[in-house]
Amino acid sequence: MLGYASFGSELETRPFLEAVLGDDRTLVLPRIDRAARRLALHRVCDLAADLRPGVWGIPEPDPSRCTVVRPAEIDFILVPGLVFDPDGGRVGYGAGYYDRLLGDWPPPLPPLVAAAFELQVVPAVPVLATDHRVDLVVTESRIYSKHRLEPTEDR
Repeated sequence: MLGYASFGSELETRPFLEAVLGDDRTLVLPRIDRAARRLALHRVCDLAADLRPGVWGIPEPDPSRCTVVRPAEIDFILVPGLVFDPDGGRVGYGAGYYDRLLGDWPPPLPPLVAAAFELQVVPAVPVLATDHRVDLVVTESRIYSKHRLEPTEDR
């Protein structure tokens, strides 16, 4: 499972990451490689010991402690973003790291899921040919699907 360590005003991902580790599943987090303008993927076994502040202060894996993971080993991706639309459109932070990662991903692409606050969902966002829509946007009150299913209320 590829996740991300939240920072700033993002929805807190730590409980989700801890649950993945607690279920003995493989947790992979990205590390920004600014020189290559890519995300490097690393296995994380201990959130407290394996993460350090990276580019822009975002918690990321310490490459001296965390092994590199190939995309083919990942079966789910939790995708960050600033704004989403009900069809899975996503606006990230502007550097294109996730879109490049997903564009280079060997088929098939795993499910792409975003966790967000309801106020981050707007009617439509601009989507470029190089952008990747997420399959689901999960908020505190609804689940949106890019397959044009009606939003569902939490049960």
